Amino acid sequence: MRYHVVIPGAFGLMFGGLTMTQAACTDSDCLSYGNSVSMSADRQAYMIILFSAMLEVLVLLIRAIYLAILFSPSILMAPFADSFGPEFRILWLQVVHRTLRQAGPAFIKWGQWAATRPDLFPGDLCSELAELQSKAPEHSFECTQRTIEKAFGRKISDIFESFDPIPVASGSIAQVHRASLKFRYPGQKVKPVEVAVKVRHPGVSESIRRDFVLINAVAKISNFIPALKWLRLDESVQQFSVFMMSQVDLAREAAHLNRFIYNFRSWRNVSFPKPVYPLVHPAVLVESFEQGESVAHFVDELAGRNRIKAALADIGTHALLKMMLVDNFIHADMHPGNILVRVAQNKSPRTRLLKSKPHVVFLDVGITAELSKSDRVNLLEFFKAVALRDGRTAAECTCNCQSNREVKESFDFWGTPEGDSIHPADCMHQLLEKVRRHRVNIDGNVCTVIVTTLVLEGWQRKLDPGYDMMHTLQTLLFKANLAESLAYTIEGIMAP
Repeated sequence: MRYHVVIPGAFGLMFGGLTMTQAACTDSDCLSYGNSVSMSADRQAYMIILFSAMLEVLVLLIRAIYLAILFSPSILMAPFADSFGPEFRILWLQVVHRTLRQAGPAFIKWGQWAATRPDLFPGDLCSELAELQSKAPEHSFECTQRTIEKAFGRKISDIFESFDPIPVASGSIAQVHRASLKFRYPGQKVKPVEVAVKVRHPGVSESIRRDFVLINAVAKISNFIPALKWLRLDESVQQFSVFMMSQVDLAREAAHLNRFIYNFRSWRNVSFPKPVYPLVHPAVLVESFEQGESVAHFVDELAGRNRIKAALADIGTHALLKMMLVDNFIHADMHPGNILVRVAQNKSPRTRLLKSKPHVVFLDVGITAELSKSDRVNLLEFFKAVALRDGRTAAECTCNCQSNREVKESFDFWGTPEGDSIHPADCMHQLLEKVRRHRVNIDGNVCTVIVTTLVLEGWQRKLDPGYDMMHTLQTLLFKANLAESLAYTIEGIMAP
C-alpha cells in the first residue's frame, strides 16, 4: 500500500471538510463558539484550582486542630515551669519532649535543631531536646521499591544484585537499606560492591511543608503571648528553615559528601561515605556502606585501650579544626551517633594493640555550617579571647554587644584568679547562657560552630581526660593567623 499517497490524501480530506464547514458558518457564530469553549475551559481550570486550595486549607485546618490538642498540655504548663519547683519543671520538659516526638518529622527536627541553640533556649531544655530520638516507623518495602524505580527510571533488580528489604536504620526523614550493586558486566569475578541506600519516607516533603506553614504561624502568634515571647520562636523558625532544607534533599547531602571527601583527600585516618553516581536523587541516595563501631562504644563502654582513645581524641580535634579554620565547611551534627571508628584487624593481638591506629568515618553530613568572612574573623578572635580568658572580647566577637554594659561586665570574672580555675569549655557554656538571658542576638552559624566544638570537646574529654582540645586550638591560633599557615600546620600533623 502506498502510504505516502494515502496519508496526505486523508489529511487533505480532513482539512478540506473543515474549510467547507467554516465557510458555511457565519463569522459571528464561529467566534461565539470559540469564546464559549475558551470560557468553559477557563472555568473548569479555575474550579480545579479553587477545589485544590479549599482541600489544602481543610487539611491544614484538621492538622492544626490535632496539633493544638497535642501541644495544649506543654503550652498550658509553660508559664508555671519556673514557679512550681524543679520537679514540675522536669515534668514539663518531659511533656515537651514527648509532644515533639509525637508531632512528626518537622517537629522532631525542630527539637533537634533547638537543642543546638543554647543562646535561644534554656540549658535544661536543650539537654532534654538533645535526647530527642529521630527514630520513626519504617515504611514498607513496596514504597522503597516504588521510590527507587521512580527516581532512577529502572527496576530495582536491574540496579542491585541483592537488596535487604529490612532497613538497618530509620529516621524521621529517611530510612537506610543495605544492598550490593549489580555488576556492569555479567560473569565478572570481583568482590560485590556493598552500598547503603537512603530512601526518603513517602510524603515526608509534603508533610513537612504543611507543618512548616503552621510552625511559622505559631511563631508569629507567640510574639504576642508574654509567657512564650522569651523563647523567640519567630527568630528561631527563620533559621530553622535553612536547616530543614538540607535534611530533606538527599542530593544536597551527596554534594556535601563530595566536598568533604575533597577537603580530606590527603588524610589517611579520616573518611566519608562516597556517593555512587548517577544513583543520586533528592529522594534516594546510594553511597558506600561503611563498616565500623560507633565512637560511643569507645567513650562509654570500652575499658582500657587508652592509646586508641587518645588517638581518637587527637584525630577528632584536628578534623574539626581543619573544617573550621581551613576549609570553612563544618559538619554541624558531629554527635557520637554520626561517627564510626575502625581499628585495623592484625593477626597478632599484641601488634593490633601497639601499632594499629584508628580510622574515623563521619556520617550524615546533611547539616553543615559556613561562615561569612566577618563571622569567621570574629570566631577566630572569640577562640583567642577564650584562650586568653578575655571575657569582654569574647562577648563582643560573638554577640556584637558592645552597647550591653551588663553583659560585658558579667565576663570580667573570667580574668580573676577564681575565673582561671574554670575550664575554657565551661566559659563558653557561660557565654551562651548569658547571651540567652540577656536576649542578645548571635549569628546562627557562629552558634552552631561553637556548640559543635563543645559537643566534640565533651566526648573527647571522656575519651582522654588528659587531652586538652582548647590548648591545641590555642597553640594553633597563636602560631599563625593566616588560614594558609593553619592549613600547613594541621595538614603536617595529620596527613601521611
